[in-house]
Amino acid sequence: MKEKLEAIKASALNEIKNSSTSAELEAVRVKYLGKKGELTLILRGMGALSAEERPVIGKVANEVREAIEAALTESVTAIKNKERDEKLKNDVIDISLPGKKNILGKRHPLDAALESMKEIFISMGFTIEEGPEVESDYYNFEALNIPKNHPARSEQDTFYINDNVVLRTQTSPVQIRVMEKNAPPIKMISPGKVFRSDAVDATHSPIFYQMEGLVIDKGITFADLKGTLEIFAKKMFGDKVKTKFRPHHFPFTEPSAEMDASCFVCGGEGCSVCKGSGWIELLGCGMVHPEVLRKGGIDPEIYSGFAFGFGVDRMVMMKYGLDDIRLLYESDMRFLNQF
Repeated sequence: MKEKLEAIKASALNEIKNSSTSAELEAVRVKYLGKKGELTLILRGMGALSAEERPVIGKVANEVREAIEAALTESVTAIKNKERDEKLKNDVIDISLPGKKNILGKRHPLDAALESMKEIFISMGFTIEEGPEVESDYYNFEALNIPKNHPARSEQDTFYINDNVVLRTQTSPVQIRVMEKNAPPIKMISPGKVFRSDAVDATHSPIFYQMEGLVIDKGITFADLKGTLEIFAKKMFGDKVKTKFRPHHFPFTEPSAEMDASCFVCGGEGCSVCKGSGWIELLGCGMVHPEVLRKGGIDPEIYSGFAFGFGVDRMVMMKYGLDDIRLLYESDMRFLNQF
């Protein structure tokens, strides 16, 4: 058996010497030292030896195992070092080559337009106010002169969380919150997301952006409203834009109006964007209803004010001549890279 162990040792060391890859060395290890390896099988048969032979053969077997394991360790290290050196040789970096250009993000057209609108109103002395998107029925409807069973409620498809809590359908609730906390004069805008239970199509989305404006002070008139909005339209769409006001009805303003602007695409001549009329509807506005002032804790006998509100998404669509609101929310890089 001693001769057999020496033969296994010589054979194993020769195979290790001739191995050139980690996989080949692993195959040699399994062949001789694995559970069914040649050396392992011999060690399992040592029970048949006499008491005198067992320690002698056991010593030889351990020496053979140690020799094979040492040779394997040395060869594995050498092969790994060789593979590493070859990899480093192949991975040499040519520092004279130009670096990879990082792709920088851009402002989304919706965000860029919203920022422009904010800057316009800030330049006119307005402050920016915010309010919760999850709103009470009181602030979203009742404080704005829209009591329960009012017809205007049916015009706003509302997401109700419960009977008294909704996802706000407009940014107008911020008006009441600002009036409750601040004494006139008040001059603020409130941009933000609003929610309507609308089916998604080219002109409707269940989530969109609005901007609300409110001015309250002594002696505020409709002329102040018209002047403010005309300045905004010219700064937003250019000095050549014209505006006109049409009578309308909103529960929270009296009198109420809608403001149109001359089509910035055709200059008022008539085109597909303005549907041949030469005018584009921009926003709704009016003088704050006395009842709304009272709800906000302001005496309508002393103060008056005006309010306006418009869809930011609509402004973006008009500014860039878009005909589908979904383009603003689909994250299609083919579309966004145009801006």
